[in-house]
Amino acid sequence: MKESILIIDDDSAIRDGCSQVLRKSGYDVIESATGKDGLDKIDKYEFDLVLVDLKLPDINGLDLIRSTRERDLSVPIVVITGYGTIQNAVEAMRLGANDFLPKPFEPDELRLVVQRNLKAHRLALENLYLREELKKKEGEKKIIGKSPQMEALFRQATTIASTDSTVLITGESGTGKGLLARYIHDHSDRKDFPFVAVDCSTLVPTLFESELFGHVKGAFTGAESNKIGKFEMASGGTLFLDEIGNVNLELQAKLLKAVEEKEISRVGSHRVTRVDVRIIAATNKDLRREVEKGAFREDLFFRLNVLALRTPPLRERQGDIAELVRYFLDVFGKKYNRMDLTVTPALLAIFEEYHWPGNVRELENIVERLVIFSRGRVIDVEDLGLAGIRIGERIEKKEDAPERLQEPQTQPASDGVLSLSEIERRHILSVLEQTGGNRSEAARLLGIDRKTLRQKLKKWGIQ
Repeated sequence: MKESILIIDDDSAIRDGCSQVLRKSGYDVIESATGKDGLDKIDKYEFDLVLVDLKLPDINGLDLIRSTRERDLSVPIVVITGYGTIQNAVEAMRLGANDFLPKPFEPDELRLVVQRNLKAHRLALENLYLREELKKKEGEKKIIGKSPQMEALFRQATTIASTDSTVLITGESGTGKGLLARYIHDHSDRKDFPFVAVDCSTLVPTLFESELFGHVKGAFTGAESNKIGKFEMASGGTLFLDEIGNVNLELQAKLLKAVEEKEISRVGSHRVTRVDVRIIAATNKDLRREVEKGAFREDLFFRLNVLALRTPPLRERQGDIAELVRYFLDVFGKKYNRMDLTVTPALLAIFEEYHWPGNVRELENIVERLVIFSRGRVIDVEDLGLAGIRIGERIEKKEDAPERLQEPQTQPASDGVLSLSEIERRHILSVLEQTGGNRSEAARLLGIDRKTLRQKLKKWGIQ
């Protein structure tokens, strides 16, 4: 998108000359012959730079700088005048001007000053984005998986990344919708520009507009200065709207306008700002059902659902659990200085049998706790208790479980689930069956010593 420049000068020759030079350099240029007309345009449109003459017929140039800065704290202001003195230059800079260009000047001088100030402005916006990023949790997570479901998802996401269309990602909480959005951004032509995420479920309605669209000084109580919104912060890149299904109908209407027209207005201002962003939205709700209930706008749903992806729950891709466990052991091993940790096959079997209602996020939390509380370098079933984890008490029977687990030798608990002890017992008996009763080989496969295996079998009355 072209950068936009406003020229405010009563001298038509200067305006025309500057406009011609800047348009040839690839900029959009709008002209104003008076200070009042210039301020009206600043109120209505968003500019990347303003060129201001200090001597105007209706408004003092210094007053114009002051008024411009009150409207927009960040836009670069370059003063051009044939009446420039050191005193005027100092006063203009004190009031908020960024640079000074005395008449007469050569086209190359104009281009150089404009390029320098636009570059500084872009860097300031990038620094703002980076400061926001630094507030987030250290270390970028990756989306992990080699199961058929995940390989198909990666293929779809890679294809979608090559387009610039709006994307709607659906899936249960904890399935990695945000990581998938980031994957799409990182594989798109926008990868060198910001990826800005907004969790819509955490924004109170009164601050939703301010967070997304920004606000001007005095727009509401506590608005002590102008603030850039997430739409502008994501300029050139991707805006990720997480949990979009939590936005109320009134705010959905305002969001629809921004998504449709790629234009926003800061709270408290009528000035329209053009934004160049790709929208990726995500939700754990069934938005079609929400539309039928009247809780979600149909027109917004269709605007968001141009390209659709679904992140599968962990129970549908349990072949990825071992790889996920290794990944999280590495992540948290580095974090807590506990490197080279492993889990026993018995514990991994429990993980693969568990139904994971909290999906990958639940697995991540459990592995982190095990890294913190486990005693040795090999994490075993007993470490679940040390970490205060009780997933084994909620392991449900699955349709695709092995026959020996679907027909237990002992009765499940009264609520229809298998205890941790029962799952462990069956897994050990299965390994013994595979080894033809060779306890030494079974212990090796289970990742425990022969003494521990003998004690477990004795506890269960197995000789």
